[in-house]
Amino acid sequence: MYLIGLTGGIASGKSTVAKRLASWGAIGIDADQLARQVVEPGTPGLAAIVAEFGDTILLNDGTLNRPALGAIIFTDARQRERLNAITHPAVRRLTRDRVAAAVAADPHVIVVYDVPLLAEAIAGGLVTFDLIVVVHADAETRIERMVALRGLSREEATHRIAAQASDADRLALADVVIDNNGTVEATLSQVDALWTRVRAAEAGAGEAGAGEEIDDAPTP
Repeated sequence: MYLIGLTGGIASGKSTVAKRLASWGAIGIDADQLARQVVEPGTPGLAAIVAEFGDTILLNDGTLNRPALGAIIFTDARQRERLNAITHPAVRRLTRDRVAAAVAADPHVIVVYDVPLLAEAIAGGLVTFDLIVVVHADAETRIERMVALRGLSREEATHRIAAQASDADRLALADVVIDNNGTVEATLSQVDALWTRVRAAEAGAGEAGAGEEIDDAPTP
């Protein structure tokens, strides 16, 4: 297995990169999707959130009112930490299960773990990555995308950026940076070069034998 940690700030374009890698054959695991699963109706996660924040964060059908919860956690770091303490352990368990299932199906699989809080995943001992890829776009570009494509106000978009790790913190983790300030075509070209690198690295690992390290390939 070759495991890629894919991260980037909100509206940086991680989904575009993840979809391109999947089109080449990578198996994608989306931390945001897992986070939704662990708070579906009837789950211990949703019950814990209601106990912590009150039933006003539920819709009439019993599902989580994400805008209402977001209004709380994106403006209050302490409240955000309380939510993370509920959801993160459950997401970690699901992630380990998904990675194990992918490896069982194909020992040479290339897995892309798309995770906004990658630094926290590393610190928590969730997984060990073979390569960390950061999708980067400057803050103003991301704010414009959130306003135009997600219907957020500039203030809401700014709060969401401030609630995440800084660009400097993310870039410090990167083995590869995908610059997504330009055109879609330019971004996809970088992703295709990355895929060539990863395939070569995975093949080299297979030749070296299980458990052996490989030399890092040049950044595309």
